[in-house]
Amino acid sequence: MSALFNFKSMLIVILLLICSCTYVHAHAPYLLDSHKSGLAGTFWKMARIGERLSPWVSLCCFIMGFYTLFVG
Repeated sequence: MSALFNFKSMLIVILLLICSCTYVHAHAPYLLDSHKSGLAGTFWKMARIGERLSPWVSLCCFIMGFYTLFVG
């Protein structure tokens, strides 16, 4: 089943995108610029979410990892 139609898979994809964009922005900030539009601007917004809400994002990653390994 596609990640677009499965809610659990969609949440995992969104969390991984947020974490990946935050990592890329921390190591190479010139790749994600706030003035870009389109897909690059969306990646910058995900990096900003990851920076500002990092405790909550990490908690969600931990919960999803636990759920994936032991429940699902």
